[in-house]
Amino acid sequence: MNPVSLQLPPLRRAATLVLLGALALGGAAGCSTAADSAPRTPQEQAQQSPPTGTPTSASTATDVGWVQLMTPMNQQAVKLLTLAAARAAEPRVRDFAVRLRTGQEAELDRLRSLLTRMGLPGTDVHAGHDMPGMVTVRDLEEARAADGPAFDRLVLVQIRDHLRQSAQVSRSEITSGGRADARELAAALVTAREASLAELERLPGAGRALG
Repeated sequence: MNPVSLQLPPLRRAATLVLLGALALGGAAGCSTAADSAPRTPQEQAQQSPPTGTPTSASTATDVGWVQLMTPMNQQAVKLLTLAAARAAEPRVRDFAVRLRTGQEAELDRLRSLLTRMGLPGTDVHAGHDMPGMVTVRDLEEARAADGPAFDRLVLVQIRDHLRQSAQVSRSEITSGGRADARELAAALVTAREASLAELERLPGAGRALG
């Protein structure tokens, strides 16, 4: 992907960051520096591109904030899922990680395509911020240092939080977004996350890890 290299003006970026707190109302607080510390389609729709000619409208601040948050959230989750696919002690957790990583990578393709259509940069505008539901550098370091059941517990907690929070902000895009293609993608993401959360909570060790 080679998105248009367009930097948001400072005021637009500030408005986007403020928006993210509003998107997550009821689900999380705003961002802090990392140094200081979505009628629903079937789940398979999350891996399909919208039909050619799907009508779109002008992008709103909600659309911008959502796509610029969801893209790095998926990118970071894929990194943790890659570790889990290779290192989880429980085979069912490994299988879950492999399948969820495939779904998140397919979503990333759609999110990046949406960024391009919106004329937004492909860079992570939240680099250096610890957003709710985001797998952080510190989280990845802790995962690499863990082993066995402790590693599985860490993965289950982090992925549960990622799925919950990304579903929350995607619901806000469905109700408040301006672009039809963005709302369609957000709805597919919510459907996929609800199914993944239900499966995650049935995995061995989930009861102890998630409380």
